[in-house]
Amino acid sequence: MSDASAHSAATPDAHAHAEHAEHHPGWSTYWKVALILTIITVFEVWIYYIPAFVKTPYFIPVLLTLSAIKFAIVVLFYMHLKYDSKLYRALFAGPFSIAILAIIGLLFLFGKVAIRTSLLQ
Repeated sequence: MSDASAHSAATPDAHAHAEHAEHHPGWSTYWKVALILTIITVFEVWIYYIPAFVKTPYFIPVLLTLSAIKFAIVVLFYMHLKYDSKLYRALFAGPFSIAILAIIGLLFLFGKVAIRTSLLQ
């Protein structure tokens, strides 16, 4: 009788563990994510060594975009936000969005980013 009660007590834990493990990626996913991050990093370093591209106004936006893509991949896969509940995503994305908007506002406030009024007229 004690075996039956021990089995019934272990079953919910085993079920919960199996359900939890089902939502997380395996080795093949991590390997693919690491490969994608490596390719993006190699591309970033490669474009840095192209003097003609570095002089263009597209250099910084391209690097920032690639960095944002890598950040999103790391957050989604290595921090498991892709597999967690929507509440955790909201708790991460909400304050992060506010921080980004504050940084952009400060860039405009201190003149690091300017709006050309001649283009607006």
